[in-house]
Amino acid sequence: MTILESIILGIIQGITEFLPISSSGHLVIFEQLFGLNVETLKTFDVALHVGTLVSILIYFWKDFLGILKFKGEGLKLLGYLVIGMIPAVAVGLIFGDKIDESFRDVSMVGLSMIFTGGLFFTAEWFAKKHVKQIDNKLNVKKSLTIGTLQALALIPGISRSGSTICGGLFQNLSRENAAKFSFLLGAPAIFGAGILTALKDMNGSDISAISTLLTPILIGLFVSALVGLVSIYLLMKILKKHTLRGFGIYLFIVGGAVFLFL
Repeated sequence: MTILESIILGIIQGITEFLPISSSGHLVIFEQLFGLNVETLKTFDVALHVGTLVSILIYFWKDFLGILKFKGEGLKLLGYLVIGMIPAVAVGLIFGDKIDESFRDVSMVGLSMIFTGGLFFTAEWFAKKHVKQIDNKLNVKKSLTIGTLQALALIPGISRSGSTICGGLFQNLSRENAAKFSFLLGAPAIFGAGILTALKDMNGSDISAISTLLTPILIGLFVSALVGLVSIYLLMKILKKHTLRGFGIYLFIVGGAVFLFL
């Protein structure tokens, strides 16, 4: 992997992790276009996700500071985040390897993107039908529903931020509040994925391979963090006035093209 490729992939990760168009799906597509060995780049992919984790921590630092006080609203939010993590953790532990083997394929990514686009249109139809019932107070049911949708994003090509925002819309949250909870929920998800991958890669051959990618990994991490911070800001602005339908159309086009031509 060249430095230029690591920068490009870092930019792609920073944009697609937060814009609801699937970061994992785009990384698989571009790694395929660059002729890179996808199987050997799982650690690099996780490093890019860690970069976007840094973006979340910076943008929502006040919320995380409130959580760390372990009292009042911060403690409630922590509880809802823990509940929201349960489905993805359970599915990941039980089916994680199987999902990775079965779906980390460019044609499957295309189909997953098309599915995600359909999910966006369904969620927006639901939100429009229940627009007068918006209730931004979190509870156990809402957290668990959003977390269940997050578990779907273990499949490459299904947007984590997009699926969790849809989960919020299905539970009558506004788009902005659904996106905020989605990003906060993403922090432990990304951190957990990084820990699991690091543990899996703790053997001689993998460590040797990682050492050769150290510079691209660090550069990609920095770029994804910087671009991710801008992407969060832009998406929060977009969702105040626009729906997810535009992103859904994009996913239909890209997913269809990938499935047909790659």
